[in-house]
Amino acid sequence: MSFFIENAYAQAGGEGAGGMLATFVPLILIFVVFWFLLIRPQQKKAKDHRAMVGALSKGDEVVTNGGLLGRITAVGDSFITVEVGEGMEVRVQRSAVANLMPKGTIKSA
Repeated sequence: MSFFIENAYAQAGGEGAGGMLATFVPLILIFVVFWFLLIRPQQKKAKDHRAMVGALSKGDEVVTNGGLLGRITAVGDSFITVEVGEGMEVRVQRSAVANLMPKGTIKSA
């Protein structure tokens, strides 16, 4: 009967310290790749946005997350007033500002 079925023998014991390191190296490499491709750029973008929102001042032309283009007329601690048309003002949160536009953008739009 041993012609059709191979005998199963026990293999040598434990992997040891070298085997344990070899198990974690791929996990460490995956974490490093995620750090440089996903986490780090997102943190940098958030830091740049916080700096831009902190530097907003009266007269800046901005675009909000909702797509409104306007000029800042008043700046508060957590809210700003944006003039989107003649005599038409909207209050939005500072963090709702998506981009700071170059001066003169409203005239060309």
